[in-house]
Amino acid sequence: MAKIAVTRKEFLDDAQGKTFADVANSPDQPFELVIEFFNDAARQRRMEESELHHDRAPLAGVVRELESLPEVGEYLGDAQTTRNNRFRQAIGVLVRIIMEKRGWKKTGRKGSLGVRATKIDSSAAHNSGGLAFWFVRAERYELPQGMPYLSVRRRLEELPAVRPKKKHSVTASTKKVPSNERT
Repeated sequence: MAKIAVTRKEFLDDAQGKTFADVANSPDQPFELVIEFFNDAARQRRMEESELHHDRAPLAGVVRELESLPEVGEYLGDAQTTRNNRFRQAIGVLVRIIMEKRGWKKTGRKGSLGVRATKIDSSAAHNSGGLAFWFVRAERYELPQGMPYLSVRRRLEELPAVRPKKKHSVTASTKKVPSNERT
């Protein structure tokens, strides 16, 4: 599929996007850079592949690259919690707009991107593990006609019941005895 381009105006015309006008219109926030980042065809393809082939949220396919942008990393590294949360949420809205324009729909589920570190008052909320440093979870998407591949959980549910193999007991005749204990 060809790349989808989203403008600031389209973002602000979206019912949910307009609630983030403070983020989209702030000259102090690198949101224009984020829009430019997500308007890249290769990144959009990786977002789709993240859902299709890796069973992860679309943001998982590009989050490390996004966080490696110096402007984004510096911005999220500032310990202003409310402002940073709104910035991350606005990115989630932008991802939704792109995914919906590419024919996907929300599942209503979130996928994990990281494990939040213990909060230290003087630092921004970041992760101690997982894929992303600043993002904890992200929306999952599916194709309207259904996904072409089943999740591991679904595949397991569809397998016929597998009987556990009997464990054979250790008998005196099969038990190994160290050479220094043999008679």
